[in-house]
Amino acid sequence: MIEKDAEILIEYAISQGVSDIHILPAENDYKTFFRINGKLVLHKEADFDWGKRLISYFKFLANMDVGERRKPQSGSCTLPLSTNSIELRFSTITNVKLYESIVIRILKQSKIDQTTLRTYFPKSQEILRQLIRRKSGLILFSGPVGSGKTTSIYQLLRERMRDEPLQVITMEDPVEIYEPQFLQTEVNTRANVTYDTLIKASLRHHPDVLMIGEIRDEETARMCIRGALTGHLMIATIHAKNAIGVLGRLQELQITSQQLSQTLIGIVSQRLVPRYCAQCGEQCSSDCTHIKLDVQRLALLEILHGEALEKNLHHPHPDLFSTLNQELNRAWAYGYIDEKAYQHYELV
Repeated sequence: MIEKDAEILIEYAISQGVSDIHILPAENDYKTFFRINGKLVLHKEADFDWGKRLISYFKFLANMDVGERRKPQSGSCTLPLSTNSIELRFSTITNVKLYESIVIRILKQSKIDQTTLRTYFPKSQEILRQLIRRKSGLILFSGPVGSGKTTSIYQLLRERMRDEPLQVITMEDPVEIYEPQFLQTEVNTRANVTYDTLIKASLRHHPDVLMIGEIRDEETARMCIRGALTGHLMIATIHAKNAIGVLGRLQELQITSQQLSQTLIGIVSQRLVPRYCAQCGEQCSSDCTHIKLDVQRLALLEILHGEALEKNLHHPHPDLFSTLNQELNRAWAYGYIDEKAYQHYELV
């Protein structure tokens, strides 16, 4: 039965640490790919009938229009499995031959790993902890999808809450990590619940920290500035190439340098790269048994804060700042320099 095939596919993907499942039409069949540690890996090939029935079943689960194949659709669902429930997010697109493709994002609804932050670099880690302990201001995280931005934010907030009680409200689309210590809210466009409306309502709750899943438009950006000006610690993600690129993106959203000077206290640009495995003689793969799965990729952190941030608000130097940080972090992550050298030369 197609229902059983779908369950087996999802459970196997979870066991392999897959972040996304791609079911794509080819010339003569459907191909299923897994994205593991950022890389796309072919999982299986199957006939067109199986692929179409599987996509229709996932569309049914996500309350999408099963009969509509021409228009792109998106949706989500919680799938009960034998061990626990898993949150899935779906997106469909049809090719020129009217064959549908679907991408399934696996959102692991579980408590965050207590050891996650320990895989990061010592000096950068300490700077992040200092920023997260500020009483007010705006901290922005940038990086591609799946680079661990939300994981970093959650772990930093959990560490701070071990030392002092806080009210933390999160606004996400959707909630990716379940954390009972936070008041977690979710965007619902069908009910007209947007980031804007959630931020306005959350500010009236007088929280200590507000975490916004993504700054997408001018209104959300303005509300983040407003929250920081009124004495809240605002943490948000935003899409940009690097830390300097975040400043340009905010200017596009009509945020002035003066507003940023009064509110912005740090920008973190994050990437995940495969670790170099000395025993494999190459970058660590998903099959490697020498390094624990949760540290097969390391975060490269570019942090813009303090005097460097203030200078770049008025006179950005994107090539100098970004390149030096990324190259140094990459050298350490791949084992080209040791930890002592990294801590000595790290440019943050």
